[in-house]
Amino acid sequence: MKELEKKINYYFKDIEILNTALTHSSYSNESKEKIKNNERLEFLGDSVISLIITTHLFKIFPQEAEGELTKVRAFFVCDNSLSSFAEKIGLGNYLKIGKGEEQAGGRNRPSILEDAFEALVGALYLDGGFDVAQNFVLSFLPTEIDIKKIDSLTDYKTKLQETIQKIDKTFKIEYILAKETGPDHDKSFEISLKVNKTQIGYGIGKSKKRAEQNAAKDALSNIQSNPFIT
Repeated sequence: MKELEKKINYYFKDIEILNTALTHSSYSNESKEKIKNNERLEFLGDSVISLIITTHLFKIFPQEAEGELTKVRAFFVCDNSLSSFAEKIGLGNYLKIGKGEEQAGGRNRPSILEDAFEALVGALYLDGGFDVAQNFVLSFLPTEIDIKKIDSLTDYKTKLQETIQKIDKTFKIEYILAKETGPDHDKSFEISLKVNKTQIGYGIGKSKKRAEQNAAKDALSNIQSNPFIT
């Protein structure tokens, strides 16, 4: 853990908080002893991250409307962004996970990395306070944030709607929940995207909204490479 502390440039006063943040539920479930896992810290960290990024955006974009700020915040707090932050510090290497999860590649699973990152932020907040957690989270954000660029990268549903309307304004887009898997703390949603009852996209995400965005992204890619409508 000393290696991780050096990477994040913070040394815990209470090392047990960090130890808990790195303990996945699969590890605690397999243990014969009663061991705390990182779910509660994940819950706390999720709110702390949202507050940090919301405050940061509020300060650096004094003229932007709520809607635009909400889109940018969603980009940085989504599962893809948080798991990529975790990858940057090799967080998966320090996790305690169960044997089954280890064999299934859980150490590199985006959902587990995202949860671990949130738990780590929660631990930093408890051990060092808001400023410590804030400095850590903001270190992953670019120094200059291009709202228009983020808009184009993330709002695939709007882009798909515009693309379909150019083809035919009467075409109907449907996002259908095809599958829901996993325990309550680590659910995964699969969305089937259909246009006039023809499936043109499929997406998976930790939330229905993220899965829908991924399905729309998949549909746009399919339309570009092989238009389904002539």
